[in-house]
Amino acid sequence: LNWKNLEHFPLLMCMLATKTLILRLAFAGAKTYQTKKREALRLQQHLEGYRLPQSLL
Repeated sequence: LNWKNLEHFPLLMCMLATKTLILRLAFAGAKTYQTKKREALRLQQHLEGYRLPQSLL
């Protein structure tokens, strides 16, 4: 075992944790964006169902 290589181990673990955190936040943000977009589309379609057709106006 080369003990010289272990000097950088804490830095590598910190970098790995940071990368993991950034990826998790990015995926969570994308999921939130998709959910809000889907809900807006569902609401729009729901409201269109209550509108009177142009022929009845």
